[in-house]
Amino acid sequence: MKIPWTSALLWVSLLAPSSLISQTAPAVASGYVGSNTCRTCHPDVWANFYRNPHYKSVASGKEPPAKTGCEGCHGPGAGHVAAGGGPTTIPHAFSLMKPEEIVDDCLQCHVKDVSKANIRRSAHTDANVVCSNCHSIHKSQAPKYLLASAQQRDLCYQCHATVRAQFEMPVKHRVNEGSVQCTDCHNPHGTFAATWRTGQRPRLVTQTSNNEEPCIKCHQDKRGPFVFEHAAVRVDGCETCHMPHGSMNSKLLKRPVTFTVCLECHNGQGNFGRQADGVLLQSAAHNMLDPRFQNCTNCHVRIHGSNADQNFLR
Repeated sequence: MKIPWTSALLWVSLLAPSSLISQTAPAVASGYVGSNTCRTCHPDVWANFYRNPHYKSVASGKEPPAKTGCEGCHGPGAGHVAAGGGPTTIPHAFSLMKPEEIVDDCLQCHVKDVSKANIRRSAHTDANVVCSNCHSIHKSQAPKYLLASAQQRDLCYQCHATVRAQFEMPVKHRVNEGSVQCTDCHNPHGTFAATWRTGQRPRLVTQTSNNEEPCIKCHQDKRGPFVFEHAAVRVDGCETCHMPHGSMNSKLLKRPVTFTVCLECHNGQGNFGRQADGVLLQSAAHNMLDPRFQNCTNCHVRIHGSNADQNFLR
């Protein structure tokens, strides 16, 4: 007597060891439904998702369900489907999550990125400005980095209005013209502690590979090393004399006349340094009321550092 194949399958399932059944159970009980299910109700998101860097998790076909497509960020979607939608049924609905929870979710994948290693202690995170405030994962109009604005500077200007005003000054770095980007100098995800200006931590300023200020990336002639270093450059950095974003004065100086910048330090005070002479005062032969002495860099041309003269002369 032949047993129908349907009956045979029934008997096999009843007589199979419990260990065999348990191996297939988690795939069903996990609650992951796949991105194809999500696209049924969210076609506007799925239509352009293939351009999204996160689509790599779908295209590879090698990632587990917990790290694939929509559910890689939002969690298993079975409950959301069964409830017929609604943000409260999404395990990780970013619009309802606390700032620290959003950072934790993004770092599940991005923790391997060195540039984001300090995001938990960055000034942005401390101010509750997190990933979803600057990045639009589903509908970004920017060509790179999934930014929430088409232009990076416009995104930064939303909070940094004072900096925007500085870039409107006569002497400035050309950020508005597109020659320079904010991230050329700053790392919005946080930076390592600087080796210069140890008493005042810089604001998300990116350092070069030699622990130097980002100014050196473009102004390489100021890098050195020099035999005779200007202490202001070595210890305090470029911002001692210059306004990095924009200024009313030439060469982005803090003051309109050169000697007034120099006299902020060269006032004859202090007994520190290798020779215990503090910061030197200008010579008595220099009449600072005489216009020819008011532009110190006419003679001290190597003011950022010299290999020939300790007074930075020619």
